[in-house]
Amino acid sequence: MKKFSLIIAVIMVATFIFQPVDGYAKKKTVSDIEHELKVLQQQAKAARVEQEKASSDKQEAEHYKNKTTEYLQTVMMQVDTVKSKLSDISKQLNNTKESLTLAATELDAAEERIASREVMLESRVRLMYTDGSISYLEVLMSSSSFSDFLVRADSLKMIVDQDQNLLVEHKKDKETVVEKQNELELQYAKAESLYSEMESQKSILSVKEAEKKSLIAMYDKEIQHSDELTEDQEQKLVAMASNRSVLLQQKNTLVAEETARVKAAKAAAKKRAAAAAAAKKSSKGTSNATASFSGSGGPLLMPVGSARISSGFGRRTHPVTGEVGKMHTGVDFAVGQGTSVHAAEAGTVILAEWYSGYGNAVIVDHGGGMWTLYGHLRNGGTNVKVGDRVSKGEKIAESGSTGQSTGPHLHFEVRINGSRVDPMPYL
Repeated sequence: MKKFSLIIAVIMVATFIFQPVDGYAKKKTVSDIEHELKVLQQQAKAARVEQEKASSDKQEAEHYKNKTTEYLQTVMMQVDTVKSKLSDISKQLNNTKESLTLAATELDAAEERIASREVMLESRVRLMYTDGSISYLEVLMSSSSFSDFLVRADSLKMIVDQDQNLLVEHKKDKETVVEKQNELELQYAKAESLYSEMESQKSILSVKEAEKKSLIAMYDKEIQHSDELTEDQEQKLVAMASNRSVLLQQKNTLVAEETARVKAAKAAAKKRAAAAAAAKKSSKGTSNATASFSGSGGPLLMPVGSARISSGFGRRTHPVTGEVGKMHTGVDFAVGQGTSVHAAEAGTVILAEWYSGYGNAVIVDHGGGMWTLYGHLRNGGTNVKVGDRVSKGEKIAESGSTGQSTGPHLHFEVRINGSRVDPMPYL
């Protein structure tokens, strides 16, 4: 999965280095490479932001995981405590059950004693109520002697005392057994209540335990996801840095080639100018103003093909205002109204409108600080608009005589970093 992410990152960045255009590979310019470098820089910035966010998310997830783990440990301790209490209460319930069983046995024995006493008391009470006090008198009166009378009187007293004791013991036994049974039942009910409460607490703690374990699993997934994101962004940054290095090498190569071309063009132009001056001197006044110019071997394409130069670069007397020593900032090609004007090099249109004394004009940015200007275009003869990307040799307008112009021609300028330079060595 990680290898796949790295491959995707490399392919994504590489698309800015190799881009097919209309079925064929278009040669890059310094401007193209600078644009790609800018895009790479923006993507690298976005990748770093994602990387920092992933790291922050991981730290947050780890923080909450640690807090949840601590809470889970507390819950587990509470679970252990509740389990211990449940064990104690269970023992208490068993002991209480045994006590209740013993009390029930004692109660049965007491009930038996009470029942036997009640039978005895009932028979005596029945006898007393049946015969009344006369029975006791008859027993005494039927004595055969005084000593027999005394014996019988003592016997009767013992019977009455025994009956009294039976009643007292009967009441005491019954009260004791009932009191003990009630106490045990209360203890058992309390123990059952505690056991139920502990079971409820255990159930609640079990829910909390499951909840905390689920949260920890979720935080683990977030930490893993953050690690994967961090590694993915790191791989993208490495791929971008590699491609940035390639682009910088390409840019340096193009700049070096462009510098070499300009130097060569200037040298060739200087050589041709010297040859032309010698030819002019030898021909005694033959003017090159009427000659047709088709270029001097420079990197830029002739915008109107081979054409006569009606006014070169340098100071002159302005043909419209008559100002002497006025700087002519370009080259005028004497061409007829409606002649096709072509882009001298590929670039981006940055102006396509009326431009002061130039009349209708087009300016193309070729990158690397180089612009070309095409002036005095005919009304309705502009074929491009601002932002258009044009290729070398593409028709962009038609010549005319708008602005400060004495007749149909094309005014052509080359500007390097905003400064107007002689176009001749570049053509």
